[in-house]
Amino acid sequence: MENILQVKNLDVKFRLDGGAIFDAVKGTSFDIPRNSTVALVGESGSGKSVSAMSIVRLLPREQAIISAQSEVLFNGENLLKATDARMRQIRGKDISVIFQEPMSSLNPVFSVGNQVSEVLRLHMGMTKAQAWTRSEELLNEVGIPHPKLRMNSFPHELSGGQQQRVMIAMAIACEPKLLIADEPTTALDVTIQKQILDLIAKLQESHHMSVLFITHDLAVVGEIADTVVVMQNGEIKEQGTAKQIFESPQHPYTKALLMCRPNVSRRPMRLPVIEDFMGTAGLQPEHLAQRHRGYAPDDEIVLEVRNLSKHFQLKEGLFKKRDVPAVKGATFKLARGKTLGLVGESGSGKTTVGLTLMRLHSASGGEVLFDGVDLLKLSEKDFMKYKRRIQIVFQNPYASLNPRFTVGQILLEPMNIHKIGKDEQERVQMAMALLKRVGMPEVSFYKYPHEFSGGQRQRIAIARCLTMKPDVLICDESVSALDVSVQAQVLNLLQDLQDEYKMSYIFISHDLAVVKYISDQVMVMSEGDVVEVANSDEIYLNPQQEYTKKLLGSIPKGWQEEKAA
Repeated sequence: MENILQVKNLDVKFRLDGGAIFDAVKGTSFDIPRNSTVALVGESGSGKSVSAMSIVRLLPREQAIISAQSEVLFNGENLLKATDARMRQIRGKDISVIFQEPMSSLNPVFSVGNQVSEVLRLHMGMTKAQAWTRSEELLNEVGIPHPKLRMNSFPHELSGGQQQRVMIAMAIACEPKLLIADEPTTALDVTIQKQILDLIAKLQESHHMSVLFITHDLAVVGEIADTVVVMQNGEIKEQGTAKQIFESPQHPYTKALLMCRPNVSRRPMRLPVIEDFMGTAGLQPEHLAQRHRGYAPDDEIVLEVRNLSKHFQLKEGLFKKRDVPAVKGATFKLARGKTLGLVGESGSGKTTVGLTLMRLHSASGGEVLFDGVDLLKLSEKDFMKYKRRIQIVFQNPYASLNPRFTVGQILLEPMNIHKIGKDEQERVQMAMALLKRVGMPEVSFYKYPHEFSGGQRQRIAIARCLTMKPDVLICDESVSALDVSVQAQVLNLLQDLQDEYKMSYIFISHDLAVVKYISDQVMVMSEGDVVEVANSDEIYLNPQQEYTKKLLGSIPKGWQEEKAA
């Protein structure tokens, strides 16, 4: 098969502060055939995005050092030797990129129509009117509702899925020969993710494109890729057809990536992590003991929510306000030592439920009974003692950790506020013990949040919640942005803590495989309504509502499951 792109002996180093040199990509080589999809997979820091950005020469010149022996051949032309003017011709026209975070890639002060048409005017030489008309057609092609109206919308007025579709419209505007998609579905709902994947596949077929798809989710890879390249620490560990990689992986690292991800068909007592596979013997996943989940009739109910509702008022014009219901009469129970999973698309009301339970939003109606006490009717002073017992872990730990505080100060602050421990010495000892409990070294106590990885920050955020010894922990998309291996570690930690302290979790997520693994009961929400509540095994095997069936049908099935179907 003829190759559109050949990467040969790509070697990339970065200059760090202090004069140190970091090897990001170490002599990697791979090909992208015409009209095919090549998936580049691996954890954060494996060199996936650096390899992709090297192709289009978007690495910072001051820091990046690309070896003189490296070659990136696009239709036989070495892009690493091309002039800046030539690269400006190629980028956007022959090779396009869809970035992971559309909001940071779209200009917030320009309308959607202006941004899409700019590409056409720049590369295709269209007039303003021609580019505007074609831009509207492109928005329609990528499935943006009411494209004529949306042409005048600004990025912040669109949902995350719609923003990503605009990025795709810009990327395909000039009918590129190669599309580089860098984690394009990471933070999206499962239904939106499926729509984006289907869209890329459809556009690839109609425009005869090749696709380089970068991701850490092998379930997604199994559905879309023809060839898979597995990277770790800047090196290619394994590459081959999707069939070879998924049916007979050779490298322990590949096997680990395949097994770390939660799967709807199994629920081991502990999720395997990368280290389990890297020894000489390796792990035999089929021998893992399975965990039974579900509510029992004699379960002690720690939290009961009745007809909880929350309405927001949005401005309409200068003087009018419109009442928008975010949660409409949610009713559910949370048992001690059990996990309730909240699932649904963005805007379904999942996070609003969690924030309202914490009184970070004021409820519009309903009751939240904790030990028989309605938390919504308590004064701020009376509610203070219950704050200790209900804690929340947010999606982005970096945004919820004070960057000016050391980890020690972050952990000691809630203890000081709530008078936990008899003196400072005892509090420090408790903080050190908690760090150890969440798998962090004692030296972390003296460091700042920016010195840690995403998974480590999430562990610190969990440790901060544990300072209060809560009865209920609300996890709001707390593992969604993590690599599969780090995600497995955090999920194992949450499970261990639940087993030890009998904590109850409300686990909010759009990742249905993760929810199935961690949840005893699942509550499905849509547009503020509770659509269905049932034990997790029951709801996944026998969903009653069409909306639930739609959500479950959108779960990436991966190679093996797809082939077996």
